[in-house]
Amino acid sequence: MKYAICNETFEGWEHSRVCDTVAELGYMGLEVAPFTLASLITDVSSPQRVELRRTAEASGLTILGLHWLLAKTEGFQLTSPDESVRRRTGEYLADLARAAADLGGTILVLGSPLQRKIPVGKTHRDADEFALDTLRHCLRALETNRVMLCLEPLTIHETDFLNTAAEGVGMIRRLGHPNVKLHLDVKAMAGERATIPEVIQANADHLHHFHANDFNKRGPGFGDVDFIPILDALERVRYPGWVSVEVFDYSPDPLTIARESIRYLKSCEGGC
Repeated sequence: MKYAICNETFEGWEHSRVCDTVAELGYMGLEVAPFTLASLITDVSSPQRVELRRTAEASGLTILGLHWLLAKTEGFQLTSPDESVRRRTGEYLADLARAAADLGGTILVLGSPLQRKIPVGKTHRDADEFALDTLRHCLRALETNRVMLCLEPLTIHETDFLNTAAEGVGMIRRLGHPNVKLHLDVKAMAGERATIPEVIQANADHLHHFHANDFNKRGPGFGDVDFIPILDALERVRYPGWVSVEVFDYSPDPLTIARESIRYLKSCEGGC
């Protein structure tokens, strides 16, 4: 497996320190939240992005891409009834695709639950149409920059839109574009009726990225989720992508989270 970790875990750390630490612990990749760089990704110049990439590569890391794409922004909404908002959101996703490419990455993970809720007075079908329209505005940039947009299903406790892998795949099929794929997250799959290995198996043809965490929002190995059958399922479907550690509870501290998460994952991989 190729293991990565998300950079917001190391809040307040210098990028070079994050890269050196992550590489020393055995990770091969770093996943970046745009809000850790600037309020908007467009505030980070292309030369600055290239320098971030070079720093990571000097430590032996790949910046695999971006996630939390719309978090801590204003004026963007995937499911807005307002056509101008949808266009602006889609164009910002295109900006994020260009930024990911500058950083050396090929992945955008579209989670951002607050920016994709069903609008008041609208139906789920309405929200589907709004989201599809928004995403069509970034397709050309995805293709040009060779970046994959990975739709992330989230639980009903986080958002009321795009809650299951099946819904994600439905949207992917309707878009019908090779640069739109599926992302799966262990914590988010708590909302699925099927088991995590079953969800992986059922959606293997669309799966392009994977987040490792526990149902308790901590790192893998910090809760009750058994990762042996999860990693075994990824192996069985010959998943070629990254397994990226993403946590939401930053206790006890970044170093312990990073060190123990990869230690646990590697021990589970050995048990598959």
